[in-house]
Amino acid sequence: MSLWTADEIARATGGQVVGDFAVDGVSIDTRSIETGDLFVALAGVRDGHEFVAPALAKGATGALVSQPVEGPHVLVDDTFKALEKLGEFARTRAPQVRRGAVTGSVGKTSVTQAVRAGLILAGRAHSSVKSYNNHIGVPLTLARMPRDTERAVFEIGMNHADEITPLSRFVRPHAVAITTVGAVHVENFPDGEIGVARAKAEIFDGVEPGGVAILNADNAWFDLLSEAAAKAGAKVLSFGAGEACDARLIDFQPQADHAVVQARLHGKALDFPILQKGFHWGPNSMAVLLMLEALDVSLGDSLAALGAFEPLEGRGAERTIHLPAGAFTLIDESYNANPISMTAAFKSLGARKGSGRRIVALTDMLELGEGGAGYHAGLAQPLAEAGIDLVFCAGPLMKSLWDALPPTRRGGYAESAAQLAPQVTRAAEPGDLVMVKGSNGSKAGAVTAALVALDARSGKAG
Repeated sequence: MSLWTADEIARATGGQVVGDFAVDGVSIDTRSIETGDLFVALAGVRDGHEFVAPALAKGATGALVSQPVEGPHVLVDDTFKALEKLGEFARTRAPQVRRGAVTGSVGKTSVTQAVRAGLILAGRAHSSVKSYNNHIGVPLTLARMPRDTERAVFEIGMNHADEITPLSRFVRPHAVAITTVGAVHVENFPDGEIGVARAKAEIFDGVEPGGVAILNADNAWFDLLSEAAAKAGAKVLSFGAGEACDARLIDFQPQADHAVVQARLHGKALDFPILQKGFHWGPNSMAVLLMLEALDVSLGDSLAALGAFEPLEGRGAERTIHLPAGAFTLIDESYNANPISMTAAFKSLGARKGSGRRIVALTDMLELGEGGAGYHAGLAQPLAEAGIDLVFCAGPLMKSLWDALPPTRRGGYAESAAQLAPQVTRAAEPGDLVMVKGSNGSKAGAVTAALVALDARSGKAG
């Protein structure tokens, strides 16, 4: 059965069919178009209508457009609004779907994907891909949802207030999880972190009646979020270290190639392995268990999914880099960074056993506002507490950390990630544990790429 017929697209969007067709997917980017896709011509840096012909040539069977084009299409007044309508129609035509949504200052992508792994074990599942969590990504993910889906999970993000509410109302989740709230995007909130917390609480605005809100009891904003969830009519389930938590983390023990989690779920003792070795995966795994439970996934499937879920690229994925004299371990945390995730990453690295040094290469944390320099300088203490041996810094904000470091911990400083990369590659030695972490916008990935290129076997890491 096709994902959409032309007539269904027209019915959902109020558009006019030109040429009969059916599609098996929905795409907004010709670079990732697949045979059988619907190409949606959105306005961006360039008008998406310029790419309709290339999309059809690459295998798209139809297009959603707001001006006449050659080839089969559905003509609408506004393609962005039409995409939103397509997403809403996909939700309403599949009322059986049990839907979840995840947000938070840290960890929302990894938690979403771990939940997805559990949904797949339980039946016909659908989810966000990559970090499709904004005003385009959420309706696009809904529009891609097959009509026979049983369970789905959506990632929802924001940079400003009033961005999550419309996305939550698109999804209409039965269960939501807020991983944590911290000093992320604070430059966009005049009232600081409390503004971030209130923005995250917007996820309750779309919750279905009788829905579940899964919240971090160890977070400073738990009471604010709990009150907002209760006001929206959601049942609050908590995770954290406290005795009263529905999912209580007792212990997290990193090992060489995995970690062991000890917990109590509604009072029942659990002891299970996961492939993630970062300490933040203690509370993350509690959130995943509660979310999967709320989406009617068995505990057996939930534990199996957590046990097999591997770290994502840029979010803790590890590579062994082979040098002529031996190998070192690269820990890739280059996709995102903020004070919370930096501190957690240092703690996790400090707990690792190895024959060499613990080295970090750090690029600027972005969107921290006027307090940015202070947040960066403040990383010196958790670095010291974790026993990190050598610190490399790149960027104008990281200069504040560099200045705060003792000379014995200084590895090198540069104005940009690209300029720092050669310093880090020269320093890496067999036996070292090397972590790269920074905001995606500060190009931490350039340091990761340079380290990967050191692999002596084939140019690729194993």
